[in-house]
Amino acid sequence: MTPSPSHPPKTRIRRAFERAAPTYDAAAAMQREICQALLATLDVIAPPATLLDAGAGTGYALPLLAERLPAAERLAVDLSPAMLARIAAPCQRLAGDLEHLPLAAGCCDLYWSNLALQWCDLPRALAEAWRVLRPGGRLAATTLGPATFAELRQAFALVDDYPHTLTFQTPEAIARNARAAGFIDVSIRRQRHVAHYPDLRRLLSAIKAIGANQLGSGRRPHPMGRAAFAALQAAAERQRQAAGLPLTYDVLIVNARK
Repeated sequence: MTPSPSHPPKTRIRRAFERAAPTYDAAAAMQREICQALLATLDVIAPPATLLDAGAGTGYALPLLAERLPAAERLAVDLSPAMLARIAAPCQRLAGDLEHLPLAAGCCDLYWSNLALQWCDLPRALAEAWRVLRPGGRLAATTLGPATFAELRQAFALVDDYPHTLTFQTPEAIARNARAAGFIDVSIRRQRHVAHYPDLRRLLSAIKAIGANQLGSGRRPHPMGRAAFAALQAAAERQRQAAGLPLTYDVLIVNARK
């Protein structure tokens, strides 16, 4: 049996998102939908002086946060300079790793992160989130749960024993890690979001276009042959719904306080 994948090296993640930067906005409809879901849960009692968009990507959240919190200074951190270069909203841009933020301790009132924590060592990223927040500061983040891409995993399981997606954390593990980092009032909401695609090639292309096709150790060492891909297509077609081939995002919305 092939071992479960670790997270891919950060250099590979950075390269994937550098390549995906030109196609990201056109392909990221689900990411925008999930961003709106996170915004709907945001409960800020005192307007923050400084907010951090951790894993900002091309900056979709920043105008939404500016409209909601107009007085806040906005910081955008992302692993990919090419993603940061595409941010149009006024902000301070910093290239950096969420596990080692290039920020002073206690500099932010709000740590916002949409679909970035799944790429990180979770205890390290949450410890950094806690470090850069001021006392009473808020964490508002989304990440992905274990049912994410379930349809794709089921189809691939009929073809080979290699893992083809990241291993995603359970809500219980995320809550446990948040509390271990020092957060209180930890709340996790779970939502199921489903995208549909006309065929398997476009489903796989959509994942690649947002840079989410990277795996660590344990991944398949060679491309699939024609027969294996045909078997994968047949397995995927058995899942077809009226709207197309489904792809589930098991979304975990995390809110907590320092």
